[in-house]
Amino acid sequence: MRTNVQTTTNTIVINRILRNTYQLLSATLLFSGLMAFLSMSLNFPYLGIWITLGGYFGLLFIVTKLRNSAAGIIAVFALTGFMGLTLGPIIGIYTTAFSNGTELVAMAMTGTASIFLTLSFYALYSQKDFSFMSGFLTAGIVVAFLAGIAAYFFQIPTLALTVSAAFILLMSGLILFETSNIIRGGETNYIMATVTLYISIYNLFLSLLHLLGVFSGDD
Repeated sequence: MRTNVQTTTNTIVINRILRNTYQLLSATLLFSGLMAFLSMSLNFPYLGIWITLGGYFGLLFIVTKLRNSAAGIIAVFALTGFMGLTLGPIIGIYTTAFSNGTELVAMAMTGTASIFLTLSFYALYSQKDFSFMSGFLTAGIVVAFLAGIAAYFFQIPTLALTVSAAFILLMSGLILFETSNIIRGGETNYIMATVTLYISIYNLFLSLLHLLGVFSGDD
């Protein structure tokens, strides 16, 4: 009897975390999109790689510190709003550099949404344990991140394409891992779960946009 009660309680807690995560994720994506639109409309300049990375890691540190308080929600919106602000100029470059730039952005958004929904649905309804991917994802993301920095500074187009392709695979894996982690009780903080999924979607979109620009962009 006690086991049944405990199982029911765990299920209720997990469902609440899952619901809160998707609600907060939806709100932050909308807010991030609004900030991207505003930055494009105001011709906000690209902040550069160091300011972008500094702002991201700094705000991520704050979110992590405040993750167990209501202030953590404000911190999440600060982080995702900042990332949206940096995304606007990048989208603006694509819409002006390519005659089909708007279509490329729409394709990247559609592809990102399709991948996220498909993988989330699979993780939720298959109930598979993807915790075995933890080490691979951590190592892969670090290597891909460093390779991306190298590609940026040394202007190596082939390496940049490889990094984008790798990030699509890594972020897809991270979506599976984090969703599985939530439903299996490994992730109990919906604020951190939201940040992980948001960053997965953000990087997935940028990587798809980069590949589409290279292979489908019309000058």
